[in-house]
Amino acid sequence: MPRDRDDSDRLLAAVAAAAADHRPLVICGRGSKAFLCAAAVGDMLAVGDHSGVVDYRADELVVTARAGTALIELRRILAAQRQMLAFDPPTFAGDGSLGGALATGLSGPGRPWSGAVRDAVLGVTLINGLAQRLKFGGQVMKNVAGYDVSRLMVGAYGTLGVLLEISVKVMPCPQYESTHVFSLDRDAAHERVVAWARSPLPLSATCHADATLHVRLSGTEKGVRAAAAQLGGEELSHAGDFWDSLRDQTHAFFRRGACYRVALPPAAAFPALDGAWLTEWGGAQRWFRPNGAAREQVELAARRLGGYATQFRDPDGLQQLDKGALKYYRRLKDAFDPHAIFNRGRLFQEIGQDPREAAVS
Repeated sequence: MPRDRDDSDRLLAAVAAAAADHRPLVICGRGSKAFLCAAAVGDMLAVGDHSGVVDYRADELVVTARAGTALIELRRILAAQRQMLAFDPPTFAGDGSLGGALATGLSGPGRPWSGAVRDAVLGVTLINGLAQRLKFGGQVMKNVAGYDVSRLMVGAYGTLGVLLEISVKVMPCPQYESTHVFSLDRDAAHERVVAWARSPLPLSATCHADATLHVRLSGTEKGVRAAAAQLGGEELSHAGDFWDSLRDQTHAFFRRGACYRVALPPAAAFPALDGAWLTEWGGAQRWFRPNGAAREQVELAARRLGGYATQFRDPDGLQQLDKGALKYYRRLKDAFDPHAIFNRGRLFQEIGQDPREAAVS
């Protein structure tokens, strides 16, 4: 049975107690994304029970839900009104939450065309490191003036506050979708996808792996059928299963070993590295499983092409911010969590160390 519970008073009291003696807390939702970064240090603060839809305005395409609300339940509620989360966040083990989607900032296969998590966020309510309940943004775009603080929470991995409620834009489900499959090698597929992305075709997702290119078209039935006739290829039945496997990383590629997430300009060439590739987002996101290449080699090759690479599903894979980014993060950390009680060690090389004390190289 879906849970619907306001647990904010307990969470506020727990943060107040921790803040009083500068005791670190590990914010834990449903645990579906624990593999994404290093384990934080501190006492567990479970937020998964703080769940349920607070307000849903289908006619205005806005939903507000508590952070612990399961994505699978939220999708069910939206689907009843023929609506969806535009950024289509992964659920991984099937137990992901809305707060976890915001904290990690991960989007699904349609991200270049339907937008990222930060594009959908309208407002948040959170508890900061001083045990204050703060609200930023609202439920319409016109409420966002000055600094859009609510979007700072996207990708912060819970290091700036405990999310309580989140308001996001939703979008109508497409009237019609069709996925087409092509037998092409990596470079030929990349060339076609880049060319198609520059045309007015109703693309909504692309993926190339194992010499096979998948292209999804979404829109009106007439528009999709016309585009499909132009592209050719073989139509794939039960295509939803394929895109779900890509989004939630149950696709065979991700079961064959550790890989890197490589972000590059869509039209950029592939790095000269030996290994297997899975390419999505029209060429902007590429997953690489190396044959012996060292981490430094992968990162350097990506930087030379104007992008970056991060190791994925690596329990020791900590982020390292450059001097400029770390300076701004310190200021945000001072403002939101001055005693550094939230998720210490989750994003930085110095596990358990206040990031404000991290050495700047």
